[in-house]
Amino acid sequence: MEYRQLGNSGLKVPVLSFGTGTFGGGTEFFKAWGSSDVAEAKRLIDICLEAGVNLFDTADVYSDGASEEILGKALEGKRNDVLISTKTTFRMSKAKGPNEVGSSRFHIIQACEASLKRLGVEHIDIYHMHGFDAATPVEETLKALDNLVTSGKVRYIACSNFSGWHLMKSLSVSERYGWSRYVGHQVYYSLVGREYEWELMPLGLKEGVAALVWSPLAWARLTGKIRRGAPVPKDSRLHKTADYGPQVADEYLYKVVDALDAVAKETGKTVPQIALNWLLQRPTVANVIVGARNEEQLRQNLAAEGWNLTTEQVAKLDAASDVTPIYPYWHQQQFTERNPLPIPVVAPKS
Repeated sequence: MEYRQLGNSGLKVPVLSFGTGTFGGGTEFFKAWGSSDVAEAKRLIDICLEAGVNLFDTADVYSDGASEEILGKALEGKRNDVLISTKTTFRMSKAKGPNEVGSSRFHIIQACEASLKRLGVEHIDIYHMHGFDAATPVEETLKALDNLVTSGKVRYIACSNFSGWHLMKSLSVSERYGWSRYVGHQVYYSLVGREYEWELMPLGLKEGVAALVWSPLAWARLTGKIRRGAPVPKDSRLHKTADYGPQVADEYLYKVVDALDAVAKETGKTVPQIALNWLLQRPTVANVIVGARNEEQLRQNLAAEGWNLTTEQVAKLDAASDVTPIYPYWHQQQFTERNPLPIPVVAPKS
């Protein structure tokens, strides 16, 4: 397993991590993703560790805390061998109070203590703000997070789903006061969702903020089961989850899947393995979070690492998935004298 530096930090993380949104199935939404219990979670974690995957990602809102609880029980006796990533900001379904949401000092400390208890651990390795809270001063959020780091309850801080200015302002405040800074940004990025490249990727390159990619298969659209002229399979979670994510035009999706099929035939790999490997060659990407409902899915996803697409294959996928960006990015891309395009990619390994 390859390990990469997590942004401007000393922490190395595996290029693949295991997302535990499939643990618990405590709500209707999360049942569509999976409902692994402790016994199954232990089996999946053992497979990950055998492959060198030692980073496990969860969040307090995943199945209303059940994901954290199951992950904690499944990791008993293995704490020194793993890294745990979790998140807060959003409201738990049973939390009704006005302060039980957001990134205020009140909520961050409350949520962190609750996550530590559910996980059964003394510290969290990577603690994310799950979204940007516009109602709380950035200074308050970052000072609270810095206190958690200095107290030993959190090792590194990261954000998720921030806009470029959200992240840049946060980095500036951390620098101004000498507080802990975000070293990672958990982002949506896939072959049919490349908006991350327009502003957040250049920012990450310049400021040393690594990407941890969530939903790399675009809400199951890039599993190889979605085909032109065929209905969405009955067992696809898209029937229940499609409305929660970005919409993807059918013809655009089919064009990308056609290119994935072509590269899959050239390499002997599966469509999802190609889609995951493409992400591993993108700038700033330190980690891609993969999920699985069962052992077979997990082993298939883990096999996306350890090899590289060729430059020509990357170019083929780039061309098929390319779209005209929104303003001001399309205008900025015309200034190629100072903004060279295309974006650099990681050179294939020999």
